[in-house]
Amino acid sequence: MKRINESKKLFKIEGAIDLKEIKSTYRALVKEWHPDKFQDEEKKLEASEVSLKIIDAYHFLISIAPQTRETNLEEYTTTITESKIVDFHHKSMLLEVNFTDGTTYEYFGVNRQLYLKFINSKSLSNFGRRNIFNSFLYRKIKKAEVMA
Repeated sequence: MKRINESKKLFKIEGAIDLKEIKSTYRALVKEWHPDKFQDEEKKLEASEVSLKIIDAYHFLISIAPQTRETNLEEYTTTITESKIVDFHHKSMLLEVNFTDGTTYEYFGVNRQLYLKFINSKSLSNFGRRNIFNSFLYRKIKKAEVMA
């Protein structure tokens, strides 16, 4: 949740995320903080760091935007209904779940109590579908690898 708030703050977004708004703000911020605009080495270094933060926040916000999730809903539904859970990690309200189809999703806001119920459930997949996968903000962080 902290990362979401920091990214929204950087892009001055309040409320829902809009792809057009993010894109226009991104362009303005990159233009403003491009390292080549600065002559002073300290300012160039600072601009370089800020640029990296802007780029990271942009990609992050795009990945959790409602339009992105809507576009990928069919693929996501297939993954959570047909694939089993291979591995998972929980750290500070963030649950990362790896599925047998090779995809990995992050779920934001999953507290420790729910995580403990998840790991102690008889079926991780069933518990996840009922209590996590469609209840929390999520984003895909790893795509399935293509077999040649």
